[in-house]
Amino acid sequence: MAGERNSEVEHKAEKVQTAAHLVTRAAEHGGPMIFAQMGMPQAIHRHHKRVFNPDRKDTHWGKRKLKRDQ
Repeated sequence: MAGERNSEVEHKAEKVQTAAHLVTRAAEHGGPMIFAQMGMPQAIHRHHKRVFNPDRKDTHWGKRKLKRDQ
């Protein structure tokens, strides 16, 4: 019985409800599919916390040389 209760709590989560609404609206009323596509990963990974990683690849901004400077 605890699994059923947990499942019910999961279904009532705001992100899950929003994603389900957007998918249903896209399927039944021809609503924008892109919103459903954005909402589903957010609902699936709602417990994952995004953390900034400063060690990622450096950007190229400001490193491009102009032809006149060569």
